[in-house]
Order: sequence, then structure tokens, then C-alpha cells
Amino acid sequence: MEPGHAWRTHCWTKARADLLPHLPIEVLRGRVRRAAELGLDYRTYASVRAASGHDVVAFLFSSNALRVFPVRAALPQDRAARLAALVAVQRIGLAQRPLLPDELRAAAVMLDDAADAPLALAPWAEQRRHLRAALARVPGDRVILVGDSALEREWCAAGGLAGYLTADRYFAAG
Repeated sequence: MEPGHAWRTHCWTKARADLLPHLPIEVLRGRVRRAAELGLDYRTYASVRAASGHDVVAFLFSSNALRVFPVRAALPQDRAARLAALVAVQRIGLAQRPLLPDELRAAAVMLDDAADAPLALAPWAEQRRHLRAALARVPGDRVILVGDSALEREWCAAGGLAGYLTADRYFAAG
């Protein structure tokens, strides 16, 4: 160990603790309640909120995450239950081609809206354009994307979204 290591560790730990907010218990209870309304664990909700500085106002669900495919355009029961349980948040579906937004909307009637998903390996600007069109006037930094592939994860950066959750993680939490 180099000289002064313990002191630097102590100083860093104290400085970090001083930076973290000390929230009143009622604020914490409200945030725990909001995380439950969104179907998220508190740690995930708090990290998204800390990173963006805003509450979550919408979810984008890829048709892959919802398990709605052109050959079997039906929403599985576990997915339907999770979507129906969401409170005070928009639910927007992203239809992967060859599935059309109208087919996704028909399969998942609890979605508030559906739009075309960006094409696989589309240029960054095109991905951003598709995501902005899907969100309409909702700010991207208040939206969580629930997806099912590495290509979908990249949409988060292209759309300036607040976060990404895998379908397995989001739908298993319920």
C-alpha cells in the first residue's frame, strides 16, 4: 500500500457521502410507491431518476419484448397482465417489421399507441427519427425502453432515452 492511501480513501468516501442527497422519508415512500406503479424495483427506478433527473412518463416496448410476432399476433397473458397493471404512464409499442403497428395495437389493446420500430442496422439518424416519431411530444429522457436484443439496446442512445431493460428482467419482476 502506498503512503496516504487510507487517508485518500477516507476523504473520497466522505466526499461521496456528502454528495448523495438525504431525502425525507415521505419522499422516499412516494418514490417506492411510484416504482411499484411502474413495475420496477426501487433500485432501478432510483437509478433512472438519478441519471435523468425526471420521473418516468412512458415505456417503449418492442414487439420482440412483448412476444408479438406476425405468425402469432397475440400477446402472451403474462405480458398483458404487466401492461394492464401500469399506472399513470404511457405504453407505446414498437412494431418490428414485418409486423405492422396496427397489428401490434390489435394484439396488445392496452397499449396507448404503436409505431414502426427502426430497422435493424439502420443509420443513427434514421433510428432517432423513428423513435422521436413514436414518442411524439414525450421527452426521451423520461422514457424507458423494454427490449429483447442488443440491437434494440442501441435505440436507447439514438433516442436519448432514460434507460433500457431487457424483457426478461422487466416481465420477470412481476
